Amino acid sequence: MSRIEVPMPQMGESIAEGTVLRWLKKVGDRIEVDEPILEISTDKVDAEIPSPTGGVLVEISVPEGETVEVGTIVGFIDTEGGAAADTSAQDGTEEPAGAASASTAAGLAEETADPAAADGSPARASTPATDGSPGRASSAAEESGEERLRRRSTPVVRRIAAEHGVDIAQLAGSGYAGRVTKQDILNFIEARKKEAAATTAPSVGVGAGDLWTAFYGEVRNPEFRARAADRVEPMDKIRRLTADHMVIAKRVAAHVHSFIEVDFTRIDELRRQNREAWKARGVRVSYTAFIAWGCSRLLRGYPMVNSCVSGQSVIYRGNVNLGIAVDLNPGLIVPVIHDADELSLVGIGRRIADLAARARARQLDPRDIQGATFSITNPGVLGTTVGMPIIPKGTAAILGTGAIEKRVVVVTDPANGQDAMAIRKRALFSLGYDHRIVDGADAARFIAELRSTLNEFPDSA
Repeated sequence: MSRIEVPMPQMGESIAEGTVLRWLKKVGDRIEVDEPILEISTDKVDAEIPSPTGGVLVEISVPEGETVEVGTIVGFIDTEGGAAADTSAQDGTEEPAGAASASTAAGLAEETADPAAADGSPARASTPATDGSPGRASSAAEESGEERLRRRSTPVVRRIAAEHGVDIAQLAGSGYAGRVTKQDILNFIEARKKEAAATTAPSVGVGAGDLWTAFYGEVRNPEFRARAADRVEPMDKIRRLTADHMVIAKRVAAHVHSFIEVDFTRIDELRRQNREAWKARGVRVSYTAFIAWGCSRLLRGYPMVNSCVSGQSVIYRGNVNLGIAVDLNPGLIVPVIHDADELSLVGIGRRIADLAARARARQLDPRDIQGATFSITNPGVLGTTVGMPIIPKGTAAILGTGAIEKRVVVVTDPANGQDAMAIRKRALFSLGYDHRIVDGADAARFIAELRSTLNEFPDSA
């Protein structure tokens, strides 16, 4: 039997874990390559995960509702037909999806999730005995799956425990089979801090390590008393994690915003001239496509805007990957146009339309939301004059575009140099940038050149 692992996929650079929402297949089902087999949820997206190969689903290692680290093996597929499925058929029983036996599924999930065994050698998955005797585990494992599950927990929990000197075995877990969850370990650490603070005299200051932990650590939202007419609802997973990421992004990056006004007269002219030709090619080139094209052509000339701070170093990105915010109502997702500087205006317009449609249909692939080096968000499409967006983690800048509206402005006649009043379509842009790496002068030069590019948009784009 040839067993292929199905891992929890990486759905974004800042995503460390995902939740199994629903198994679309059950143990024993035959699966075609790329056929959806389960649904997962992260703070960025809910997605159906396709099968990496054809075969039979022989094991579900992570049940529905459980959250595990990226890379954890959630199931196994037998590419040769599935001996396990045949055995189930013979005895007339069928293991339900998400309910694999604790001695195999739960234990195997833990072993495969662990990057290294205790002695430093690569971890190996435990497999059931092949003699057909029920409930008998491999000779290499002398503890039950429940015991192993509780003792080992997830890699995320083990890492947090190691950083804070906590023995997981001493904690009472609230997870499946007594497993210590991430929230369990965080609650324990918080309680220990409060206990220590209550028994020691207040200090004059805090050490660098304490400050670093407090600055980048868990987000603790203040609580308020609800009134009689209020309705109280817990945040869902996506909203909770999005909120945490936004708070951390504001804590880390030194946010500064600069503003500029852009005239869309030239772009309107090009859209009128080319509308029918673009329609014949099956593409609609939006205002956002023009803006994205302009940004993509400038970013290589402003490497600090297309970079990020990493510790005491700066990473200057080798690609121009534009994140384009898409409103899901409710929720928000930022799919990515990779190597946008290599695409034409029509190519960018086509890519934006495709990503937006698949985002709203929840059909994005993991790569579609990874690797952004610069982002564009358009609150103006809903009538907002201008916004001051938060810089996404791992980048140095974000462009916010306001509503495109007709305004009375002063224009100069190039023929005689005389000023006159005119009606023009205009919009305010804001550039949010990380002042740790992007200086105000660099930001000003970038958005000034972007304005010139859009005001005098070339025919050859």
